[in-house]
Amino acid sequence: MQTVLGANGPIGEELARELHRTFTHDIRLVSRNPVKIHDTDQVLQADLTDSEATARAVEGSEVAYLTVGLPMDSQLWERQFPAMMRNVIDACVKYGTKLVFFDNTYMYPGTTTPQTESTAFEPNGRKGRVRAQIAAMLLDTMSAGSIDAVICRAPEFYGPGKTKSLTNSLVFDRIKAGKRPLVPVSAKTVRSLIWTPDASRAMALIGNTADAYGQTWHLPVDPHRLTYAELIDVAGQVTGRQIGHTVLPLAAFRIGGRFVGPLTEVQELLPRYRGDNIFDSSKFATRFPDFTVTSYREGITEILG
Repeated sequence: MQTVLGANGPIGEELARELHRTFTHDIRLVSRNPVKIHDTDQVLQADLTDSEATARAVEGSEVAYLTVGLPMDSQLWERQFPAMMRNVIDACVKYGTKLVFFDNTYMYPGTTTPQTESTAFEPNGRKGRVRAQIAAMLLDTMSAGSIDAVICRAPEFYGPGKTKSLTNSLVFDRIKAGKRPLVPVSAKTVRSLIWTPDASRAMALIGNTADAYGQTWHLPVDPHRLTYAELIDVAGQVTGRQIGHTVLPLAAFRIGGRFVGPLTEVQELLPRYRGDNIFDSSKFATRFPDFTVTSYREGITEILG
């Protein structure tokens, strides 16, 4: 059995579909309110901050995928993510279950230096420190030889359906609604965005590849990176419309954060929008050369189609 912990989000849902499509029909979906995707799915309701509930969720699983997401709330992250990771690690160690952890890049420095799997953690805020803490927790357990695990790391999302990200909400969702897109900080810097279905497909592949374990992997992105201005230009070509844009400077987020809580929560991420953001996934491309990455044009066409 392969188990998806955090099965209701866009990553977890697409992961379950890919596992069913390619690897196994013996799938358990775990969340606070799980919903079957396939008739053969087993569903289990669990709060992963509860150690006993987490153990029940993992028991009997060959592989567990930790894909839980939380709202952008620093206090919530500090309270829940370390507890979830501790409980999941303990359960996997207890039952000899392999662990595939879906991670983000919040712990990386917000500089223009290309990010690789060996990039040192230099978090720039509370959420980044939480992500560094839980990644280090897993890496320490892996180094001790107590668990067979792998970290799958992804940059900012863009994608269809339930996908949530700054780029989706400010740019593509607004274009789809016929509104002027809002660009965070700069329209001239290169972005590394991952198509959410690609992230899930790649994670399923890694989770079912024996020699991928014991490592960190950057999940695959289109290597032909574009600026926001270029992404919006592609959107214009796809829709046949002339689309302008408005750049939101750093000051807009600082001032807006006094009145709108979520704007405060994204501020620690904004330094990475000032310069090029290069997320290097060449390690994955070398190991899995037959994996087809969705191009930005293909992704934007699907979002806006």
